[in-house]
Amino acid sequence: MGKYQPLGDYLRQQANEAIAMRFEEIERIVGLKLPEKSQLYRAWWSNNPSNNVMTKVWLDAGYRTEQVDMVGRRLVFRRAHPSNASESASPASAVAPETDQCAASRRHPLFGALKGLVRVMPGTDLTKPADPTWGEK
Repeated sequence: MGKYQPLGDYLRQQANEAIAMRFEEIERIVGLKLPEKSQLYRAWWSNNPSNNVMTKVWLDAGYRTEQVDMVGRRLVFRRAHPSNASESASPASAVAPETDQCAASRRHPLFGALKGLVRVMPGTDLTKPADPTWGEK
């Protein structure tokens, strides 16, 4: 059993589609401190299976990371397959074939990536051209 396996076991026991967690909770579950890179680099939390050992654990448990907040030290694990799929099946085999309706309703992976990072000041007209002479060109 790998050092991050308790996280995979924890995720497999969850019934929710999304699990919001703090880095401290993850450390408590696995019983050790997260690597320094996990605190400094957002890419450490990417869903690339060749990224690091812990990534494989959450992917094998059927979850993907999203809404990683490095400053707040929190993230969301979201189920990567339908909840009615067999718990023992691997994520790749647990995904049901997509219907046209399912494919149309799925959001792009970057949806919400800038959530909380962009602020529009009150009174700003986003439809107004930034260059007043734009219409004359």
